[in-house]
Amino acid sequence: MLRAPFPEWLMLIGVPKEIKNNEYRVGLTPSSVREAASHGHRVIVETNAGEGIRATDDEYRAAGAEIAANADEVFARAEMIVKVKEPQAIERKKLRLGQVLFTYLHLAPDPEQAKDLVASGAAAIAYETVTSPSGGLPLLAPMSEVAGRMSVQIGARFLERPQGGRGVLLAGVPGVAPGKVVILGAGVVGTNAAYVAAGMGAEVILMDRSPEALRRAVVQFGPRVKTVYAARELVEEHVANAHLVIGAALVPGALAPKLVTRAMLPRMKRGAVLVDVSIDQGGAFETSRVTTHGDPVFEIDGIVHYGVANMPGAVPRTSAFALNNATIPYVLEIADRGWKEALARSEHLRNGLNVAAGKVTHPKVAEALGLAYTPALEAMAAA
Repeated sequence: MLRAPFPEWLMLIGVPKEIKNNEYRVGLTPSSVREAASHGHRVIVETNAGEGIRATDDEYRAAGAEIAANADEVFARAEMIVKVKEPQAIERKKLRLGQVLFTYLHLAPDPEQAKDLVASGAAAIAYETVTSPSGGLPLLAPMSEVAGRMSVQIGARFLERPQGGRGVLLAGVPGVAPGKVVILGAGVVGTNAAYVAAGMGAEVILMDRSPEALRRAVVQFGPRVKTVYAARELVEEHVANAHLVIGAALVPGALAPKLVTRAMLPRMKRGAVLVDVSIDQGGAFETSRVTTHGDPVFEIDGIVHYGVANMPGAVPRTSAFALNNATIPYVLEIADRGWKEALARSEHLRNGLNVAAGKVTHPKVAEALGLAYTPALEAMAAA
């Protein structure tokens, strides 16, 4: 007997419009909707959800989507909600028992969100903790690439004197030295930041505690980027002389380590800029706090701090398509098999489960929040 390519039942996938401050990305692009429809699933998209990437309701209809009048309808009807950013408080109230939420969550620094997700009874699968066989984070990587590359152009902008910065051109000019960029973390964010900073002609210092990560950077960049082991003394030395410091540290599911302390700020150059790409996970700088695209920076001890938690939202078309390239295979796997079977079959997708059946199912998230941890398979059995 030939096996049917897809199950007989269909999943109704919902895509609400993002409502976080200046967030213009969208959970599914029209091309991703068409992929879901080709697998026999139905997709309901909130009207104007694609406006930020210049995708019209008519384009979504042509791809096979139904257009909903508002978010209430999407949340009320859909079996799986696919988003980009963590659900805001008003959205969390719309989640229900048995529903699946697939999006970035970043729960470690957000106890209120975690509390609401636990209370909802929904199964919350976080892009940022899904793993790959090689040990990577395949759904975090595309946005890390965008954020890493953006971090340098953002830092360059806020180094301008009218923006409160020191008045330094990172590229320098003949006869004037280039600016110094220190990047803390040689993962995806850090190497992408180094790529752009080196391309601009800046002096680039890439720091990490992983010798293997530093070796990879040497192979990738050669002498254009200097690699330095991130011993505390060396971090303090290089940060003190930097014009731009980029926080690019990550511990999956956990709070980011505080690599730049308050005590280090008085030793820095006045008007230097800190760009904290790790802010989603609590921030790599002790003095960081979350900011928005509408009000992106603040100053402490003469140092400009940038802490926007959804940096890639400023370039939504690039970001949304890059994200969808990575997420759509997982969306289809969950929809084709149902979330429990899909997660039971894949340890790596199961690592994405942060909350289910009213339990916290990721050990690092539970540790960061001081909550009880329930293994994913145990919570799935109870759901």
